Amino acid sequence: MTGKKLFLTCLSAATILWLGAATASAEQILKSPDRNIIITFDLRNVKGKPNCPAYSVSYKNRHVVVDSCLALAIKNAPSLEAGFEIIKVSKSSNDTVWSPVYGERNTIRDHYNQLTVDLKERAEPHRQLRLTFRAYNQGAAFRYTLPGHGPVKDFVISAEKTQFHFTADHPAWAVYSAQGKYSKVTLSKIKNNCERPTTIQIDDNIFASVGEAGLVDYARMRLSPAKDRPNTLVSSLAGEVKAVAPFKTPWRFVLLGDTPGQLLERNYLILNLNEPCAIKDTSWIKPGKVIREVTLTTVGGKACVDFAAEHNLQYVEYDAGWYGPEGSGQSDARTITLDPKRSRGPLDLHDVIEYAKKRGIGIILYVNRRALERQLDEILPLYEKWGIKGVKYGFVQVGSQKWTRWLHEAVRKAAQYHLMVDIHDEYRPTGYSRTYPNLMTQEGIGGDETSPSNTQTLNILFNRMVAGAADNTICYYDGRVARNASHAYQLAKAVCFYSPWQFLYWYDRPQTSPQKTGGAGGAKTGIGNEPELEFFDHCPTVWDETKVIHGSIGEYAVMARRSGQNWFIGCMNSRQPRTFNVPLEFLAPGKKYIAHIYSDDKAVPTRTHVRIERFAVDRDTALKMAVSAKGGQAVRIVPASTDDLEMFLKYKAQDN
Repeated sequence: MTGKKLFLTCLSAATILWLGAATASAEQILKSPDRNIIITFDLRNVKGKPNCPAYSVSYKNRHVVVDSCLALAIKNAPSLEAGFEIIKVSKSSNDTVWSPVYGERNTIRDHYNQLTVDLKERAEPHRQLRLTFRAYNQGAAFRYTLPGHGPVKDFVISAEKTQFHFTADHPAWAVYSAQGKYSKVTLSKIKNNCERPTTIQIDDNIFASVGEAGLVDYARMRLSPAKDRPNTLVSSLAGEVKAVAPFKTPWRFVLLGDTPGQLLERNYLILNLNEPCAIKDTSWIKPGKVIREVTLTTVGGKACVDFAAEHNLQYVEYDAGWYGPEGSGQSDARTITLDPKRSRGPLDLHDVIEYAKKRGIGIILYVNRRALERQLDEILPLYEKWGIKGVKYGFVQVGSQKWTRWLHEAVRKAAQYHLMVDIHDEYRPTGYSRTYPNLMTQEGIGGDETSPSNTQTLNILFNRMVAGAADNTICYYDGRVARNASHAYQLAKAVCFYSPWQFLYWYDRPQTSPQKTGGAGGAKTGIGNEPELEFFDHCPTVWDETKVIHGSIGEYAVMARRSGQNWFIGCMNSRQPRTFNVPLEFLAPGKKYIAHIYSDDKAVPTRTHVRIERFAVDRDTALKMAVSAKGGQAVRIVPASTDDLEMFLKYKAQDN
């Protein structure tokens, strides 16, 4: 090596070392791949406390979250919140594409830039803390890690002090239980324990949703106002967290978009913040449509099986009462013992299972948490032996680390026995269905059981559905449909409300089902033969592509989803009549399609008053959707055959 080359090599190495030293003492900046989102990290003096970790997030040159502190309170020890120095900084990038077992889209890009900052307390005992930040094109995410090589080994997190400090008293949509009613308030009016994700309107063109991802063995986070800082939300944990280092917390995220609809289109960020699928063979995991059997009888079960087979549903679910009173600790979920308050039977469940199997229909069983907590390890292998396809976990306990850990373990155990799961009541997803896709869906939503107005439903759509799949328990013939919205609006829910297990006809029963059972099942409504039911028959539950064409929280939504070559559109409206222009430019070029359009029309002489029209369309077509203040519209678009086009040309000539 010449002297000149040696000098340049030494200079290069020295420059790298010098830059590394500078990086470890200066403000850290992380940009998303498209450079629209910028995360800034620094150590700041906060209320007399030096060197506190703090971060900021901007979107398209607009500050969203600013100078927000990051801290953990440790039981019987000082909080990890101040007096730090940066000992190491590293950056990395990821750009991969993965395919979910099912979802709202058939491929997902996991593209981000990452910043890892290692901190150490300057004072003894020199505890260490690692902060990991990710900047996606869809939002910002971060989490805490307590490394195993520091002085902290076994510890208890008594509180998390993660701040989200906004620049103004922005409007937000708040709810205080997973199935509660949303209200639009300013940040200053938010009360303690606001449910996540929480959507905030930064301005007319920026919306943010704050939440958590990857919650598996930790206490649930909710959001509360910071008592000493305006326009600031702080994490509120549902109890203490016991941990052993090395230990990583769930991710906290700020999802960002130009519109509320863009937040829905980008909600796969939550899945990207979870571990890849842990189930090697997923062939037994089957999404589908479900009808609830409400009579708890053999005849009623077979009637539901026949209806499901005739109407392209995949599952029949036996709800509470099949093994005894669900609220009783004495009820045995290993037995078929009817709750007399719900049905006198008779019920031969094994006969129904065999009958369903012959017709290609799966049976799902509901089990309340009281039996689950006592008998989980017994009933799961038993149900697999019976031929059951899935279990609906009812009234599960949520929030604390204990029950969070138990519930996710219960999902993993179900996978061992090839059982799919629907979790009901207050559980909200944080993306675990990526890791264990046998977790098909969950409630955590004020669905049709709670009789939401159409305004409330449109609040739910743009807030709760950011978190992922929700079992909305869609009803169709029940009287609440006419009181709260319309039947075309109900059809549209099957498109707009994503759930791999989509429960339809929640309060309804087939006409061949027993009308009187001596129990609670006797008050349900018979399913008719209205022509528009063909929409439910054809509508899938999982999708290859999702688009939000129009959307305003609590006001209206127009969504389009693709399954194979077919497109489905759902339009839901509230408050005032509107007409929406819906260009079909997402259709394949050079192809003709048939649009089957289902609209509200009181002149139609059926009890549901839904008009069906069929038109030839292509990507140059724009639909005009005129809907009432409580109305909606559903559309199914399929490729046209030569015979279809000839038929439409013939009818068009006759009309002229």
